[in-house]
Amino acid sequence: MLLIQGGLIKTITGGDIQDGQILIDDGKILAVGKKVEAPENCETFDARGMLITPGLIDAHTHIGVHESAIRWEGADYNETSDPVTPEMRAIDGINPMDESLSLALAGGVTTAITGPGSANVIGGTFLAMKLWGNCVDEMIIRDPVGMKAALGENPKGCYGQEGRKKPVTRMGIAALLRQTLNRAVQYEHDRENPEKPCPRDLQMEAMLPVIRKEIPLKVHAHRADDILTALRIAKEFDIEITLDHCTEGHLIVDQLVKAHKPVLVGPSFNSKTKFELKNKTFATPGILAKAGLDVCIITDAPVIPLHHLTIVTGLAIRYGMEEDAAWRAITINPARVAGIESRVGSLEPGKDADIAIFSGNPLREIQAVPLQVFVNGEPTLN
Repeated sequence: MLLIQGGLIKTITGGDIQDGQILIDDGKILAVGKKVEAPENCETFDARGMLITPGLIDAHTHIGVHESAIRWEGADYNETSDPVTPEMRAIDGINPMDESLSLALAGGVTTAITGPGSANVIGGTFLAMKLWGNCVDEMIIRDPVGMKAALGENPKGCYGQEGRKKPVTRMGIAALLRQTLNRAVQYEHDRENPEKPCPRDLQMEAMLPVIRKEIPLKVHAHRADDILTALRIAKEFDIEITLDHCTEGHLIVDQLVKAHKPVLVGPSFNSKTKFELKNKTFATPGILAKAGLDVCIITDAPVIPLHHLTIVTGLAIRYGMEEDAAWRAITINPARVAGIESRVGSLEPGKDADIAIFSGNPLREIQAVPLQVFVNGEPTLN
């Protein structure tokens, strides 16, 4: 049993507690408050003068699937043999021993939602996992959490430039996406017909949770027209989606408010490497949060190294995002988007003891660093 005491506790969902206490046992939070009941011989961690937060969460990364080595040997995130590969599973491509995971932990990030890249129209499933461990099967919180899809320049550039293989245009991308969703609807209908034997199809099996609204279609979309295409197709097939990157979301605020889908904004801390990024700005997450949308701030790691999540969040504050909204964008909001809010994302009794203890406020002070990070109640920093 461990008692963390002193410091400012940022619970996220229950307000801040100055000079509070957190009691941990068997990997779980037992109590949080100004003063909690703890055994006299309880081990203690003195956090006076520090900031205590939930372990941070990034709702969109490729960590472990795209290793820190950028050559092809460590790049297992795009299966470019075909533009439609829903049967791909992140779990089969993650290297939990890649250094990017330990670096992220040292930055206070304890959970990542990770999976395939955006070369394909449909790329495969994402999962949510802890960043502490050596066996991915034991690190998973939930699998799957979403089915990756991509609109815009990435699938166009991957396939349209090589032998004119489909898709060549945005119309072609949307058509392939619709075709796959329609196949999945028909496959489910056929499976439920006892008079018509239906051969098992791994691609369509992977799509069933999407059309059943058990997981969202996780749509890579930067440009405003691509975002609206994603919303149009989601409405046509009555499926749940998340809008990942949402770079031009600030240009279509009214439409996004009407749709009220989660918006996962980023990566913002890099150059405008593609035409569709020309309107990228750090102001986007703040604009969308003030409009009442559920905003997550993402690194798209390794595009931005995951241990810099607090830096890009701080820049969002600099460009107008309210600080409370910014904290939620890297804790409870991504937990809810991934359907794992019962375990992580805030400091509450019953949740996993994933806790970051910072020397100061990392969203305001560039020199503030994690002094200790707990995952399942275990210290991870030497």
